[in-house]
Amino acid sequence: MQAREDESGAAPVLELRGISKSFPGVRALHDVSLAIRPGEVHMLLGENGAGKSTLMKVLCGVVRADAGTVLHRGQPVAIDSPQDARRLGVAVIFQEFSLVPYLDIAHNIFFGRLPRTRLRGLVDRAALYREARRILEFIGLDIDARTKVHRLGVAQQQMVEIAKALSQDARILVMDEPTAALSDREAERLFAIMRRLKNDGVAIIYISHRMAEVFTLGDRITVLRDGALVQSLLPAEATPEALVRLMVGRSVDTTYPRRFRAPGAPMLEVKGMTAATGIADITLTVREGEIVGLCGLVGSGRTEVARAIFGADPIQRGEVRVFGRVHTGGPDVAARRGMALIPENRKTEGLAQLRSVEDNLVLAALPRLARFGMVRPGAARALAREMVERLSIATGSLLRSVATLSGGNQQKVVIGKWLAARARLFIFDEPTRGIDVGAKAQIFALIDALVQEGAGVLMISSEQTEIVHVCDRAYVMREGRIAGALGRGLLTEENIVRLGMQT
Repeated sequence: MQAREDESGAAPVLELRGISKSFPGVRALHDVSLAIRPGEVHMLLGENGAGKSTLMKVLCGVVRADAGTVLHRGQPVAIDSPQDARRLGVAVIFQEFSLVPYLDIAHNIFFGRLPRTRLRGLVDRAALYREARRILEFIGLDIDARTKVHRLGVAQQQMVEIAKALSQDARILVMDEPTAALSDREAERLFAIMRRLKNDGVAIIYISHRMAEVFTLGDRITVLRDGALVQSLLPAEATPEALVRLMVGRSVDTTYPRRFRAPGAPMLEVKGMTAATGIADITLTVREGEIVGLCGLVGSGRTEVARAIFGADPIQRGEVRVFGRVHTGGPDVAARRGMALIPENRKTEGLAQLRSVEDNLVLAALPRLARFGMVRPGAARALAREMVERLSIATGSLLRSVATLSGGNQQKVVIGKWLAARARLFIFDEPTRGIDVGAKAQIFALIDALVQEGAGVLMISSEQTEIVHVCDRAYVMREGRIAGALGRGLLTEENIVRLGMQT
């Protein structure tokens, strides 16, 4: 059997033909075909739950397909395990990191493949750190390879994941939302690496929800919906609006329209807040009925501000007032006072992954569901059902594990948890990270509904278009400090970049 060529003249290095996969009660993939060509960036699009991740798991041997054929350079092959995939030159960078927190960077990069000495098979530490430094230099990450991974920020951990994949000399590289945690500058560094890999003949499958990336990087686009192939096309044959329609089966307004209203009394007042996490002299205000943006480059201190306000990190100096009262104490105190933090990493910090949808939805409301120290099961079930209906959470059962939901529905569960606890002041840290365009519109409509009902929102986002379209005003951070504030009339992407990058 010979590999087929298309109009580009390049024979696929790998083909997936007629791939189908079902899980109990769910048809994840149905007759999906995908051709992967050397030196090409193949963009894979679809809503959360469209089947993208399952298809990539089939490709890398984590999941076995129920039906279909895999061809490597025209010859049928079996990918029954990650080892089979690695032998074919396939490496995957998943959106959820697979790093070992308390090992250093070098050991994570070469985990399971540590270089050995000739003497009794001991680890060749000199070779280990030498090779790790070489790869880190290649991707432009200036950090000691002996640094423990748990000490790194999310963006740095993402770069370590990329280094780990590159260390395998992959010829087919799968990237699942690789820029979700990266600043614009870090993303440009990643794109430069991708161009070098393309020139070297590496085939790249790139999953993204950012339309700018699709048209800037993509050589070919494939769209999935409900586990089936909708269309494969070239970027010149598509527009952002057309791709959104293919993904969701309907038109979606990606400008995220707001109903701006006059703000009310201050709900959050931060004055001169300084913490050991690197933030200093933070002063900001959030009023009733408004969404206030907090933006700046990744690493500028945005998440550290959110954690300090919520009480997750101690404050050294300054004052935080919530609803007019000085706020001290940890997250438990913040929650009792009506404050909510929807964290950047919802899977590890916002959800109890092994628990059900119901358990997660009522978690923060347990104190008011208890009577004489015992939680009332009926009341808990009714409250969870109310949140599912109010937020349109797509789950077949309240008893379903929250880990099985799509990213957008998981985010709704995190928000529902705090709505159930009757929070009125919300801190959203990257609320749409890893969420498709349709779910983004739903999340922003939900946030708008919250402020229309009188809530106050502080929203952190790395996507400047979100800040510009959604927020009433915004604070821009640089190097742990507030670099400036932008009112509605001055809230533009150009002004955000200017304040965030000034030296």
